[in-house]
Amino acid sequence: MVSETQPPSKGREIGTPLAALPFAISLVFLPSIALATQGGWWLALPPLYAIVAITLLDALGGLNEENPDPLAPDSRLFWYRLITVIWLPVQLVIIFGTIWLVVRGLHLAWWEMLILFYGVGLASGGVGITYAHELMHQRTRFERWLGDLIMASVLYSHFRSEHLLVHHTHVGTPRDAVTARYNEGFWRFFARVLPGSFLSALRAEAAMQARRGRPDWHPSNPFWRYAALQSGFLALAWVVGGWLGMGLFVWQAFIAIWLLELTNYVEHYGLTRRHLGNGKYEPVKPRHSWNAAHKVSNWLLINLQRHSDHHYKPARRFPLLQTYSTEEAPQLPLGYPTMVILAAIPPLWRRVMNPRVRAWRRRFYPDITDWSAYKAGTNPAPREREMA
Repeated sequence: MVSETQPPSKGREIGTPLAALPFAISLVFLPSIALATQGGWWLALPPLYAIVAITLLDALGGLNEENPDPLAPDSRLFWYRLITVIWLPVQLVIIFGTIWLVVRGLHLAWWEMLILFYGVGLASGGVGITYAHELMHQRTRFERWLGDLIMASVLYSHFRSEHLLVHHTHVGTPRDAVTARYNEGFWRFFARVLPGSFLSALRAEAAMQARRGRPDWHPSNPFWRYAALQSGFLALAWVVGGWLGMGLFVWQAFIAIWLLELTNYVEHYGLTRRHLGNGKYEPVKPRHSWNAAHKVSNWLLINLQRHSDHHYKPARRFPLLQTYSTEEAPQLPLGYPTMVILAAIPPLWRRVMNPRVRAWRRRFYPDITDWSAYKAGTNPAPREREMA
């Protein structure tokens, strides 16, 4: 999982509260959802912020292709870490505070409730899961627990096991359920990945228990923790808002999961590692992730779009992630917030991205003349391996 090269650092200033402040734009979700609880046109505020405003600001802000010092110590990252640490209480206020208001004080039509909690799901998925992803990669137990709690609040706890044990090892191969295949539409991908990622996470944790000489159902299997935390949040939703509150909680969780899998779809669409034979693949390289250097959407998504470097150094904290040139890694035309909208419309997505995948193949793998097995998500046949 090591890239061929690591981009050189330009020593950009890092560590001051002012430098970390732009990454706190996620907190705009709090007042936007508070205003949206009034119903009517206010309901458009969260999606307008997350999609339209961020895209326009990306166009105005341009690209950020500078790199910080990747060796900066954690002592200089306090303000950046604080942004991710405080998100759990913010998310709980957004979810359960909105449930409380809707059930007890507001008189919204059923369709207004669905739109309102769609906006809540944008916050818990677009920001919450992104922050949980950052936290679950860290070494401190406190941060990993925060990540677990955020994922439980969207009923997708197994993402931690699938992401850490499966995705990072098998990205760009048929063994990774969340690597979208070339020409695979998002909705087909979504139907495949929902059961596929759960089962692969279950198998990965069972294999972990077997290596330790324990049965699958041993108390140390994190699936017990996942079930307990998710049940606790469902119970809390019922206490706060009854059956309606629980239904709204499940709806926001579904939107968050949908947004996560849209992002997964975008991150590696059509990018496959060369098959070396006998089920083995080349190491992960920067070329195996789609990147976006757009400044403002990287503030919102805490540099998630510097995705190649995340796969090179999974534990590297988000302010230290490096960007890559177009010669080393493929670049998206727009930031993730806009690309996930395109991904939800398969004909439009294919029109934009399929030519880019074909150009990527010609650039990095000009010797491979038959991609049919890669497209089908299988290991190439022996004759095709010879051609490669």
